[in-house]
Amino acid sequence: MAQAGIHGIVGVVARKWTPASEWLVLGIVLGSLLPDADNLAVAVATVTGSPTAGLHRTFTHSLFTVTAVIIVFQLIAILTKRPRLGNLGLGLGIGMIMHILLDLLIWFDGVQLLWPLPMWINFWEGVTPPEWFSQLMMPVEMLFFALYFAGLAALAGRQGTDLGRVRGLKGWTAVQTILFLIFLVLVYTMESGFMTIYGAVYLLSLGVATVITIQMRQTIEAVAE
Repeated sequence: MAQAGIHGIVGVVARKWTPASEWLVLGIVLGSLLPDADNLAVAVATVTGSPTAGLHRTFTHSLFTVTAVIIVFQLIAILTKRPRLGNLGLGLGIGMIMHILLDLLIWFDGVQLLWPLPMWINFWEGVTPPEWFSQLMMPVEMLFFALYFAGLAALAGRQGTDLGRVRGLKGWTAVQTILFLIFLVLVYTMESGFMTIYGAVYLLSLGVATVITIQMRQTIEAVAE
């Protein structure tokens, strides 16, 4: 996968070109993170001994899923008469599309773009990165989570928004940096069990990133300078 932290950072940067509609940018950032939640299905399958094929870069990376998310939120917005829910759904859809495009552009695996149809797209078909690079990208996930959190903290300080959460953000930045250093050693030295530990920590980090994104919505949605 392209690093989840990168997706979050790109989502925040995109606010510069996004209309000032309540919860729209929040949706874009959350949608940029959301597709990699399919790793939870991979983790469950791994723990239960079930096949993991067809669980990653499939149902959460499908244009059909994106369309369904937008439609469901628009219907809810109409029924509840809360337009910002429609903005949130539209933002989620935009963020998911951005995630899919980044995965296609900067990673080496395919995406089942029209899941459940068996149609995979891989711009890097035939290119196999060296094993050391694939291993390195796992601890680097933690580094980009740290950069995402650090970026939000810096943005909050510059804008004067969500200042009560900045200290906690800096703490999570430090935690993710330490995890990066630990996994950087373990990925090359641990002979067995690495993926179980790493997978659990990755899913926890993704969950933390999602919660922090929601908590920092005032910062994320502030008008970009």
